[in-house]
Amino acid sequence: MGPVTDPDSASDGRQGLRPARSLPAYLQIEEELAERIASGQLAAGERMPTERELTARTGVSRMTVRAALARLEQRGLIVRRQGSGTYVAEAKLQVDASHLRGFFEGSVGQGIFPVSRVVERAEVLATRQLAHQLGLRIGERVYKIVRVRSAGGVPVVLETSFLPARIVPGLLDEDLERSSIYRLMDRHHGARPVRARQSMEPITAGPPESALLDVPVGSPLMLVERTAWDARGRAVEHARDLYRGDRSRFVTELTFDPGRPDGTARARVGEGR
Repeated sequence: MGPVTDPDSASDGRQGLRPARSLPAYLQIEEELAERIASGQLAAGERMPTERELTARTGVSRMTVRAALARLEQRGLIVRRQGSGTYVAEAKLQVDASHLRGFFEGSVGQGIFPVSRVVERAEVLATRQLAHQLGLRIGERVYKIVRVRSAGGVPVVLETSFLPARIVPGLLDEDLERSSIYRLMDRHHGARPVRARQSMEPITAGPPESALLDVPVGSPLMLVERTAWDARGRAVEHARDLYRGDRSRFVTELTFDPGRPDGTARARVGEGR
């Protein structure tokens, strides 16, 4: 990394890293380091150069370097460890929000082997809200399945699924740690979800989520709430998934459909959860 133009030392005649760009020095440093991380020149888990080293390499003030590193940390590209230094953050799991696709398929598609741990499996009675979401009677039997899904040995998402017991009888007796729930629904009950409506909302982790996802209380999470229907039009799942904000990135493909009054995109179907 060569020298950049620093407002604190502009009179020294130092040339910018990319002279064609009229960017402040801290933004040039941020962009250069971000590009090196994206290209793999700075690998996940690798220790970053210190502020002193970056100051010497770039010829700018330490305050300017500190501003660049702060922006990289805000973007989730680097992490600071007390008493140890600053490191390149682990790559985030890309979550494709345009497809009705499960965690297993999404992880394997990125070369990550996912692991599931069942936290709870129980038969509960549908509350008024859950009955409305699944088209059931209040008090009707519902299966509740809670799993922690990990990628690369790190917890990434806490999934809570509610499924009508009369549609998927016996599902709680299946191997829910090594099998996709959607595949089991399809294979044994002919109730594979083919359509879903979901919402996404940023929240913070409370004590239960903090413990299960191994993050501090107050850490950012993305709540994905979804109701799914099978090919017969039956509501077969209502889910609340909590993704770690520091380990996941949501990607959506948007297309304009002139045949729909509001131009909204249709959900795409992939593999199971």
